[in-house]
Amino acid sequence: MQLWNLKSRAHECARTGRPFAEKEVFHTAIYFDKVTGEFQRRDVGLDVWEEEIAERKPFSFWKTEYQPPGGDARAKIEIASRESAESLLRRLVEEDEPESENARYILALMLERKKILVPKEVKHTEQGKMVLYENRKSGEVYIIRDPELRLDEMGQVQDEVAMLLGFGGPAAEAAAAVGMKITTEGKVVPASG
Repeated sequence: MQLWNLKSRAHECARTGRPFAEKEVFHTAIYFDKVTGEFQRRDVGLDVWEEEIAERKPFSFWKTEYQPPGGDARAKIEIASRESAESLLRRLVEEDEPESENARYILALMLERKKILVPKEVKHTEQGKMVLYENRKSGEVYIIRDPELRLDEMGQVQDEVAMLLGFGGPAAEAAAAVGMKITTEGKVVPASG
């Protein structure tokens, strides 16, 4: 089993130990450790990036702006309403069960659409197309395989995700009985929409 989610953004440079300043730009690099079979993350300052890549070759890397933990109350309220989709994605990624692969992909797309996750890079590997996402606030990285769903499969997977998020079951059946449906965002809309 591979670990497909990685630790959150570091608060200091992995090479020097120097703390990052607010809004400082640095490199986030993802490495595959052949010994453990897991992906690892290293956040490295721009001033020592050349040393970093001379020493080890990353699987993927990008520039990130450091944001210290915390924030204003409005941001916390906004995150709370979306937290269930993100916590579900985190749980499914940690479990890494093959049958949840489609749901993980749909959840990542939902969170991307809500601007919680930002796609950083797409890599083509033996396992298929892998999308590396970074959480805009925490810096947590997810590696999600694109299952290349066909259009006719999307509805079923969206329903599965809605059930996992608690928008299915009896509530969905009650909504359907009156010609409505519950979206994966938790909104009640006409069934034809």
